[in-house]
Amino acid sequence: MILEPLGLPFPQVAALIAALRQRGETVATAESLTAGLVTAALTEVPGASAVVRGGLVVYATDLKDRLAGVDADLLAEHGAVHPDVAAQLAVGASRRCGADWGIGLTGVAGPDTQDGVAPGTVHLGFAGPGGAQVRTVELDGDRHAVRAAAVRVALEHFAGLLR
Repeated sequence: MILEPLGLPFPQVAALIAALRQRGETVATAESLTAGLVTAALTEVPGASAVVRGGLVVYATDLKDRLAGVDADLLAEHGAVHPDVAAQLAVGASRRCGADWGIGLTGVAGPDTQDGVAPGTVHLGFAGPGGAQVRTVELDGDRHAVRAAAVRVALEHFAGLLR
């Protein structure tokens, strides 16, 4: 089970899936930093297929443009770890997968900096019926800890958007 190593309680993720079902809405992801862990966490819940449309793993920078529709000029100017990239990943996930909501994640898990961005920097994008927003967090720990925390923060914030 993917939820336990990530420190996510099953009831919390199940409640998120139930909220989407109750609203009649769907979600998709475009993940870089987490490489599909958000989608994996969501689909641990039986019945998730009713609301999870899919996910794009766009670990390589060029795939952020080609698969998720992130502006190539933005990537060239600011690199892959930028708040606007997270927002465009979320919008791209929603559009490319035909979902009501999109979640996009980009960041640096470490141990090294990337494009001058320190390890632990994570940008979370959320796109939905009310538009797109970004949340930036600084997370502590090694690669595993940063990635796990990014998944937790993304799902907790998304659950808050559904309330």
